[in-house]
Amino acid sequence: MYGDEATIRRILTEFGDTWAVVGLSPNRRRAAYGVAEVLQRFGKRVVPVHPKAETVHGEPGYASLEDIPFEVDVVDVFVNSDLAGLVADQAVAKGAKAVWFQLGVVDEDAYERTRKAGLDMVMDRCPAIEIPTLR
Repeated sequence: MYGDEATIRRILTEFGDTWAVVGLSPNRRRAAYGVAEVLQRFGKRVVPVHPKAETVHGEPGYASLEDIPFEVDVVDVFVNSDLAGLVADQAVAKGAKAVWFQLGVVDEDAYERTRKAGLDMVMDRCPAIEIPTLR
């Protein structure tokens, strides 16, 4: 398991409310769209990160994490496992406090690198499933 209950709780309740969601687009059929909607309902600011930099859920999008002109607390990753490690490294460079790899997104090397850099990390879990159980 990549993320114990204490880490999940800390990320969802203590780390701040700005979540960069990498892979979020206005496509309602994609999982990222629904998860972002749940995060917003629980008071999180959702920042779309997608090459097209489109506005989603009322928040302007950015083409990359480095393009975001403000601090990000958590980077939520909805990209293929082959690309997720690069996103985790970018989250470290951005100064995020945590990285969350969604269900099915697994990169053990990225998990180790991210933890060694001092960030909390959860992998192969979904915050939209976890957050309702905390309240």
